[in-house]
Amino acid sequence: MDTAKRIGILTSGGDCAGLNAVIRAVTRCAIEVYGWEVFGINKATHGLMSRPPQAIQLRTQQVDPYLTMGGTFLGTTTKGDPFAFPMANGSLIDRSEEIIEGYHQLGLDALIGIGGDGSLAILRKLAQQGGINLVGIPKTIDNDVGITERSIGFDTAVNIATEAIDRLHFTAASHSRVMIVEVMGRDAGHIALNAGIAGGANIILIPEIPYALTDICHHIKQRQADGCDYSIAVVSEAVRTESGALIEKGHFADCRLGGIGQYLSERLSAMSDVETRVTVLGHTQRGGISSPLDRILASAFGVAAVDLIAQAQYDRMVIWQDRSVQSVPIADAIKDYRAVDPQGTLVKTARGLGICLGDQLGNQCENARQSNSAPAALATAVITT
Repeated sequence: MDTAKRIGILTSGGDCAGLNAVIRAVTRCAIEVYGWEVFGINKATHGLMSRPPQAIQLRTQQVDPYLTMGGTFLGTTTKGDPFAFPMANGSLIDRSEEIIEGYHQLGLDALIGIGGDGSLAILRKLAQQGGINLVGIPKTIDNDVGITERSIGFDTAVNIATEAIDRLHFTAASHSRVMIVEVMGRDAGHIALNAGIAGGANIILIPEIPYALTDICHHIKQRQADGCDYSIAVVSEAVRTESGALIEKGHFADCRLGGIGQYLSERLSAMSDVETRVTVLGHTQRGGISSPLDRILASAFGVAAVDLIAQAQYDRMVIWQDRSVQSVPIADAIKDYRAVDPQGTLVKTARGLGICLGDQLGNQCENARQSNSAPAALATAVITT
């Protein structure tokens, strides 16, 4: 076993539910099992840039109350690439050595970094440059980190989105409206697909499957003809316009995804004469009390990360695979982006439930079921696609 006695932990990138549960698990395992010291670094790598480095020694009694709390009590940041850090005068400078020096000033034997693929890529580059013994833990509400089946924060985000969809059914039905729910997702549609299925949505749009507004209108009109005069549409913020343009809010460096819900609302109202309303969930999906599953996953990841340090297995990330915690090299874990598989189980499930995914195939399947006389080729497509 490694003789490491003093370890650091930081959260980097966007916040999400379950981060505090990770910090708690790392602290408890390191202290109770191994007798080590644990230091929480404030504001991610910004804390290591400060002089003296901004860190606090963590105790088990201190971290226990944070198990269910959302966000991260250590703080985090999504700004400032340390290799091209923006200064007040507009210049960019390399501050990586300051971070590395901060790590060594704290006398740390190892560092646990909790982040998404971008954050972990930066932390790994710093670790290789400065001799930092790094172990990674994946977190992102988007659930798009390559190898792991689950990342911390995803389950809570889906739960929050599903609850919102559940509530919107009643007001949509009361006013015969099409309610459009825009959820987060960056470049992937995992939240939209999972929450849409769980919440009984009628339409789900994700960036991995191209859509046509005419097909969506057809589905809405077909529901109206069947006596269902309202619809719930869930759309990922990463979905583009029908022409392929990405909708962003803000200007220059502060551009963020958002606005596809309003775009769809305006187009669908003009094309089908339906009354639409838009709900943008935004950062509510990141906040609140973490779900039991996220707490369990966070606890398992935290303990496994400490065990990796005890075994001197560095430059690795813990992952969830085959109903257990495993570890892989960080480079392997983040090299591939995990998007929704258009041929995957949940897409097939959505189609089987009659949910419109915005493409022609969904309407073909719907028409085939209604006619009860689908050609053999189309029947096969319904089953295997």
